[in-house]
Amino acid sequence: MGNWNDILNEIQAEQVKHQTAAIGATDTVRRRHLKALSEYTGRNIIAYYSGFLSKPRLEGIDILDDDKNSLMNCVHGMDRNKGLDLILHTPGGNIAATESIVHYLRELFGNNVRAIVPQIAMSAGTMMACSCKTIVMGRQSSLGPIDPQIGGIPADVVVNEFLRAFEDIKADPDKAHVWAPILNRYTPSFLTQCEYAIDWSRNFVRDCLKINMFSEHADCAARADRAVNALSSAALNKTHSKHLHYQDLQGIGLSVELVEEDQHLQDLVLTLHHCMMHTTNLPNVLKIVENQDGRAIVKNIPISVPQQSFGLSGPS
Repeated sequence: MGNWNDILNEIQAEQVKHQTAAIGATDTVRRRHLKALSEYTGRNIIAYYSGFLSKPRLEGIDILDDDKNSLMNCVHGMDRNKGLDLILHTPGGNIAATESIVHYLRELFGNNVRAIVPQIAMSAGTMMACSCKTIVMGRQSSLGPIDPQIGGIPADVVVNEFLRAFEDIKADPDKAHVWAPILNRYTPSFLTQCEYAIDWSRNFVRDCLKINMFSEHADCAARADRAVNALSSAALNKTHSKHLHYQDLQGIGLSVELVEEDQHLQDLVLTLHHCMMHTTNLPNVLKIVENQDGRAIVKNIPISVPQQSFGLSGPS
């Protein structure tokens, strides 16, 4: 297995050998290992990597509608009969974009999509993984809860808080004065928005599991309900950032395979992971989506360009 330092040495050797810049050497090494993984599995590969660990809180690191353009670029010309291994490294993102991406990949590859999570795929990344036939993880890998957040506020917590307030005030009207400062913070329709977001999130993942991962089980609906309830409960998970490891996910019924069960596959996956991390750690790289043939779209940090004056004035 090529660890972090091994890949760094390989990139530096490539720089010296071909007298190329760091980014060019990184591209060459990464594509070499992407190809090696595809040749071993006999499957198509799309690596979807966000730079969120090295560049937190920057706009564009999450799952967005624009990512579909990157995926369209990658799937063009693929032999779809080979299926797809979707390698995920993401903090999550927009549920509408995620739903659309899942629909798109299903249209092209049917149920023959496998998720590989070398390190972490959270929130909407977990939703994407749940849409696949199976999820390949390592002992170091984790997914996360799928409870939706509205403006950074957990929707499930809001609903539970309203229910608690209702019961408290119903039992003792004097408690209305205690709850008033909290409830007054919420705008009209906010509770309904939270309820809709929860229903959307749960129904989307439930349908994904029934369509693919649990489709061959007679009790697929019950299995999907169990998994969704565990993944979406803020009361159970306590925080949206909780890391759920392979034992947790197998425990709620998800089809999770340990990459360590195939030592060569583990070596190839983790070597590629370190290549991708070296790429996303480059100063300007926000996200990269790339296939085994080297077709990639790399999203860079936008460069702010000062506005030019053309002699026109506006309101001050």
